[in-house]
Amino acid sequence: MKAAVRSKYGSPEVLSINEVDTPTPKDSEVLVKVHATTVNRTDCHILTGMPFFMRFFTGLFKPRLSITGTDFAGQIEAIGKNVTEFKAGDKVIGFDFLGLQSHAHYLAVSETKISLMPGNITYDQAAACVEGAYYALNVINKLHPKTAQKALVNGATGAIGSAIVQFFKYYGTYVTAVCGSENTDLIQLLGADKLIDYRTNDFTKDNDSYDFVFDAVGKSTFRKCKQLLKKKGIYASSGGPNPVFVLITPLLGGKKEIFAPPKDLKRCLTLIKELVERGSFRPVIDREYPIDKIAEAYQYVATGQKIGNVIIAMDA
Repeated sequence: MKAAVRSKYGSPEVLSINEVDTPTPKDSEVLVKVHATTVNRTDCHILTGMPFFMRFFTGLFKPRLSITGTDFAGQIEAIGKNVTEFKAGDKVIGFDFLGLQSHAHYLAVSETKISLMPGNITYDQAAACVEGAYYALNVINKLHPKTAQKALVNGATGAIGSAIVQFFKYYGTYVTAVCGSENTDLIQLLGADKLIDYRTNDFTKDNDSYDFVFDAVGKSTFRKCKQLLKKKGIYASSGGPNPVFVLITPLLGGKKEIFAPPKDLKRCLTLIKELVERGSFRPVIDREYPIDKIAEAYQYVATGQKIGNVIIAMDA
């Protein structure tokens, strides 16, 4: 089978497309034929081994996994003898922020890391429902938004940003989206109530006050956004928290910064499936590459300019 392989950390140039053996699932694993996957921010961090602390989980001096890829949509080809939740033929999605080796035609994966795929979308669309939506839902689960509350989302058109805008709207929250004005139609489609063009306006000087400020691109700080928050407003960022503020600000009883670590994967994937099938969440896709062009996909994602998700179509 074809797979995107590397033997060291580095830029997309370290990747090569090789023929490798199809994996054999262990007793608690399933063998999946991958139809679509993505290249995302998590993949870029794992490829480069940066920030450096990630290497304590992905391999200190060289990558623990030679094949890249963290998410997928595909169909189960075979199951291990201890698998009880799935069967051959099931269409599934899956994710692991430390790597799944999903940039390949087949992968073996634990049944704890997968969920049934939404039944009303394609494999490409399903792959776009995983990484960004999972991170966004982790934040939502921590914030517990309610009707009549207000949220500002910086970077509202990326994979995480476009997902969290929709999740906020699902709970009835008023949403201000910070992005380029060329994405006005998309933001309106996602349900946002107000748009701030980051090229012409500094969103931190907005006159509104918010219950939540979420930076989906990790380019702001609690200190810069504090004036936007209501008396007990909450700030969070996908770019990594300030550990001092995360520890101290909740103790002060006012405005605070929180951290939403990745957890509850199965629960989140199941909820994403339900929301897609209800029509309450729609994935956003920027562009698609074949596996042979995956280095180009990494280069594009690394620019930070993608809208929604970048798909690798394994059948192309």
